Amino acid sequence: MRVLSHLLTPKSALHRRFPSHALSAIEDAIEESERGHRAEIRVAIEVALDFRMMLGLRSARDRALEVFTELEVWDTRERNGVLVYVLLAERDVEIVADCGFDGRVSNGEWQRVCTLIERDFTAERWRDGLLHGVEAVTWLLMREFPADGRNRNEQQDRPAVL
Repeated sequence: MRVLSHLLTPKSALHRRFPSHALSAIEDAIEESERGHRAEIRVAIEVALDFRMMLGLRSARDRALEVFTELEVWDTRERNGVLVYVLLAERDVEIVADCGFDGRVSNGEWQRVCTLIERDFTAERWRDGLLHGVEAVTWLLMREFPADGRNRNEQQDRPAVL
């Protein structure tokens, strides 16, 4: 069933669910969010995995970990980058946070954000789902890495489309 969902999800699904204006709204939300904390948010959206990639990966979480590395989300001064990874074919959301969050934000808190986003996705509210997710992540980041006036942008704010 998993393989079939990936094979049957066309690349055009990205533009139907996340047209340019939706990506711009998400980018603006990330930019606004990062004024209130020192951490970095990166969003990556992938339509589907190709067959070869699916054979090598056990889960969307595995792919999210790869993307975290590929996009160098770990490359922040305070090791406080957060990746929100979306795999459209599975309607799955994964959050990968750098080691600066160890002992600060629980897995349950990250999972609640994923569930919030996935709930909107189930209702076909794609843009809103990611906007709600960015807002929820923002509260966690403001709690743990509040702005101190020295904030610089270390990651791209525009969602990466894979």
